Amino acid sequence: MNRNLLLMLGSLVAVVIVLVMLQRGETMSRHAGNENAESIMLFCAASNRAVVEEVLDEYERECGRTVAVQYGPSQTLLSSLEVSGIGDLYLPADDSYLKMGSEKGLIAEMIPIATMRAVVVVKKGNAKQIHSFDDLLKKEIRLVQASPESAAIGKITRETLQKSGHWDRLQAVTIASRATVNEVANDVAVGAADAGIVYDAVLHTYPDLTFVELPELVTAHSRVAIGVLKSSHRAADALHLARFLSASDRGLIHYEKQGFEVTKGDPWEDEPKLSIFAGSMLRPAIEETITEFERREGVRVDRVYNGCGILVAQMKAGQQPDAYFACDSEFMNQVHDLFPNPVAVSQNQLVILVPKGNPKKIASLKDLTRSDLRVGVGHEKQCAMGWLTQNTFREGGVQKEIMENVTVQTPTGDMLVNQLQTGALDAAVAYLSNAVGAGDFLDAIAINDIKCSTATQPWAIAKSSRHGNLAGRLFEKISSADSQEAFAAEGFQWQLDAHNLSEKKSDD
Repeated sequence: MNRNLLLMLGSLVAVVIVLVMLQRGETMSRHAGNENAESIMLFCAASNRAVVEEVLDEYERECGRTVAVQYGPSQTLLSSLEVSGIGDLYLPADDSYLKMGSEKGLIAEMIPIATMRAVVVVKKGNAKQIHSFDDLLKKEIRLVQASPESAAIGKITRETLQKSGHWDRLQAVTIASRATVNEVANDVAVGAADAGIVYDAVLHTYPDLTFVELPELVTAHSRVAIGVLKSSHRAADALHLARFLSASDRGLIHYEKQGFEVTKGDPWEDEPKLSIFAGSMLRPAIEETITEFERREGVRVDRVYNGCGILVAQMKAGQQPDAYFACDSEFMNQVHDLFPNPVAVSQNQLVILVPKGNPKKIASLKDLTRSDLRVGVGHEKQCAMGWLTQNTFREGGVQKEIMENVTVQTPTGDMLVNQLQTGALDAAVAYLSNAVGAGDFLDAIAINDIKCSTATQPWAIAKSSRHGNLAGRLFEKISSADSQEAFAAEGFQWQLDAHNLSEKKSDD
């Protein structure tokens, strides 16, 4: 059969499934028949319905914003999103669906919320005496499960038990497969089944039910996260709600009350404000990314650009930004107690900058020792560039001789470029990135065979930050492919890769 025809049929099937679910009432809207252009549209897994309703009641009272919700099985909702191309937020029962959605190009951001565990649900009193996996296999036990094809709990159960070799036996004694985890709990509640596999958190709204934990299911858990859809035309509003749902003093209170194991969330603020300290040389590479982040998130980012020596002095004096982007690892190391988990993002090379055409015929560091030259460098105590320059001079064995010709020491490379442009200097030692955009009047001469002439720029989030998750999302934008292109265009070499980025996320 033609591949395009198969895709078309698959899409039609998905639409039919959603329509059937809507007719059966299993995919329901919070404001059925009252959705309007001002409402954010949330697609939410049925397993999260009870807690989400509580959170949204509080959100609408406090923030005065309406939210339309469609509840249903995680896979069904994902299929609907893929076919329809509409919506603002997607909250499945397991973040694997968000990862699938991301691979399909549907998800822009993912924000963690909580964890649920797979357990066996029974009526209180456990009259059937179900205490082990083998008890579920007894002929007299009526066992129901959620479908692995539509519901996250079914998918997670199957994946876990297939690894241990228990799945086929359990599937063989299952008398019915349900679309959602709530339907499984309902079957046990009304006596249509003796047991089922559900998430522990779902049972908060079932006072007559309890659960049994089995060793075979101990690794079966789902991470709950909310995703902002790329189809959203109101990203700032969608992220506003996502931040509320994941806030430590708003949504997460409700999640914890209903038995979820919650993540470490940021405290709620209607319009959060991040503070970022960054070396001056990084400004051209990150400023546009930060501006776009502010617009998309609906937040403020206060940034302070300066020489890293000055920034470090300010932090040691008590100023505490949410994140620090240093010009070199040495200046991150000086505040390691404040920023314990840095990750290297880029590198920048020291070069010798001279007027266009190189009228003094400078070819190496040794040439800067000539007595007829006026040389500019970075200030050793005020910026990473100056510190690195002095190390480079020392390694090259020319520090004393060159410093005799130094007439200007500045906290930033841009100041040196300005001095060269006005004719106040014959040469300066600065970063390659300082030469970008100055090609009409400057030439850059490489400093060869000296290893310490390369600076590495690390990023880190302060351990004291109240908005660590928000700062983490900013770092995701700085880590993006578009950002990488911006760094390359400014003369930086990209260092961040999937390995050290995953390490950084696990550390945070």
